[in-house]
Amino acid sequence: SPLKSVLTRQDEDGISEIELKIEEKERHISIQRQLADLEKLAFVTEGDFDSASSLNSDNLDAGNKQACPLCPKEKFRACNSHKLHRHLQNLHWKVSVEFEGYRMCICHLPCRPVKPNIIGEQISSKMGAHYHCIICSATITRRTDMLGHVRRHVNKGETKSTYIAASAAKPPKEILKEADTDVQVCPNYSVPQKTDSYFNPKMKLNRQLIFCTLAALAKERKPLECLDAFGATGIMGLQWAKHLGNAVKVTINDLNENSVTLIQENCHLNKLKVVVDSKEKEESDDIPEEGEENFGNIKVTKMDANVLMHLRSFDFIHLDPFGTSVNYLDSAFRNIRNLGIVSVTSTDISSLYAKAQHVARRHYGCNIVRTEYYKELAARIVVAAVARAAARCNKGIEVLFAVALEHFVLVVVRVLRGPTSADETAKKIQYLIHCQWCEERIFQKDGNMVEENPYRQLPCNCHGSMPGKTAIELGPLWSSSLFNTGFLKRMLFESLHHGLDDIQTLIKTLIFESECTPQSQFSVHAPSNLNKQEEYGVFIKTTDDTTTDNYIAQGKRRSNETTTNLAKRQKTDVNTEHPPFYYNVHRHSIKGMNMPKLKKFLCCLSQAGFRVSRTHFDPMGVRTDAPLMQFKSILLKYSTPTYTGGQSEGHVQPASEDTVADRVEMSVNDKAEASGCRRW
Repeated sequence: SPLKSVLTRQDEDGISEIELKIEEKERHISIQRQLADLEKLAFVTEGDFDSASSLNSDNLDAGNKQACPLCPKEKFRACNSHKLHRHLQNLHWKVSVEFEGYRMCICHLPCRPVKPNIIGEQISSKMGAHYHCIICSATITRRTDMLGHVRRHVNKGETKSTYIAASAAKPPKEILKEADTDVQVCPNYSVPQKTDSYFNPKMKLNRQLIFCTLAALAKERKPLECLDAFGATGIMGLQWAKHLGNAVKVTINDLNENSVTLIQENCHLNKLKVVVDSKEKEESDDIPEEGEENFGNIKVTKMDANVLMHLRSFDFIHLDPFGTSVNYLDSAFRNIRNLGIVSVTSTDISSLYAKAQHVARRHYGCNIVRTEYYKELAARIVVAAVARAAARCNKGIEVLFAVALEHFVLVVVRVLRGPTSADETAKKIQYLIHCQWCEERIFQKDGNMVEENPYRQLPCNCHGSMPGKTAIELGPLWSSSLFNTGFLKRMLFESLHHGLDDIQTLIKTLIFESECTPQSQFSVHAPSNLNKQEEYGVFIKTTDDTTTDNYIAQGKRRSNETTTNLAKRQKTDVNTEHPPFYYNVHRHSIKGMNMPKLKKFLCCLSQAGFRVSRTHFDPMGVRTDAPLMQFKSILLKYSTPTYTGGQSEGHVQPASEDTVADRVEMSVNDKAEASGCRRW
């Protein structure tokens, strides 16, 4: 009937008005249709925004002082209506983002979630200006980013209702699998700024290297107290507990509460018991089914990493913060047990790889420039920072290995307790003299006396032939070895034992590099007087280069005899250390000449009496103890002219030594003159 249709239409209008009021109530106050609506909010007390529509515009002319509804009181004090109108119009309305008749004004209120910075016992959080998205309620700081954000919603055809339905239908978490370990991750798990639990699949190589390190340490003593100081999803600690079992006691820590909850869920997902605050937390649905078993217990803590490492002692500590790790090194070495291992992953490659030199000077106190060996330079910077932190705690270090790849720099060191070891470690931190013309380099000589002409230490003669200052001082850097051959062989055995095929090639390259031996001359058979294990035809030493007496019961001090033997071993190993740094073959190629194959060139250097090997830092790098002049001479001797149509496989008629030296010197001078305008 007509009356019924009218009533129905009135009911529908009433429902639509109610939905509109609910939508306006859920919408943030910075999103308004008109400037007058934004001004009315200044007359509404906190919690009474629903009554804003009942106010008349005549009240705007009142003489009472009113505060800005989008600014805190500390930023904008209460003022008269005309001044408030000018403030809202210039600072909020003009920089707003428009969408379907609404204006998303800039907001200065403390409503944007920012991770707090803990300074001592105070928590400081910086709240900046931001926008609230009308569709997904996201907070975005920059106006250009907000325009792009809204444009992406428009391109996808999303409105507020469709976005809410899609987000409700989308599963909140995704399950990933790595090394037989399942982990739940948040939707934006690969973006550290937008998620609480960051998970980077590209760091799989890093996690496998650390696992092999811990597995090799577990052969020396057990059980091991292990700490993953920055758990995030807990993937690393879960792999430790699941594959090493009762040999390790794993503690996973994270300061974020959401990450701690996710770590506990991942523990239950992998049939691992969770211990929180020394109480075992179990649920009825976590009981393993038939044929399954609990692999071990994991303790999950929620506190600052520095506080945790001061409170408890560990045998193995892994630091992998977002960015630099120098803020946590002092705490890591404060309570680390004797002969324990500290692994440090640094992802601030922009500063370590000399792209942000001022940041490297601020974080590491180190002066660096971009060189051909910048990756090894980054590894030695991190090791030097680790060595200084250990020496401050009266501890020394022995570098087991250092890896610098595209996304990270990984340094693993063994801790040697005592002031004697600390003094020996501190002596290995030196400055480097680097020639900017030919890129020759050498560590400064020991001694406190000021040298009259430090250019004499360089093997090159660029200072005499070029005007001005030709060299620069880099550092302080770690000047000793970056690899321990015995420990790397044990890591290779563990990777074979656990089926980690991805890192076996890398570990073999590290072994060749530590011994500075080409692969064709590398002997996989250990001497008969050492304990050996055989896996896939490769003999692996089961103990490190150090004597078995060094690996005593955890927490006990070594005897004086053991300390003396260790010091003697370190002095005798100086001669067998690999040469520092490497040369890039392409960087030092001769103009107009075709280089020999890299494998052939390594054999030529070895036949000339020099130690030589490839390096993982650079695929075209050659680590050798040959000076740069000899390196260039041999490279020129076995190169062929370009006009011959390619490289000849046969023997090339060698040129005289004087001719080779002259041509090398001429090529160095030509490159110096070509880069002179760029340098000056």
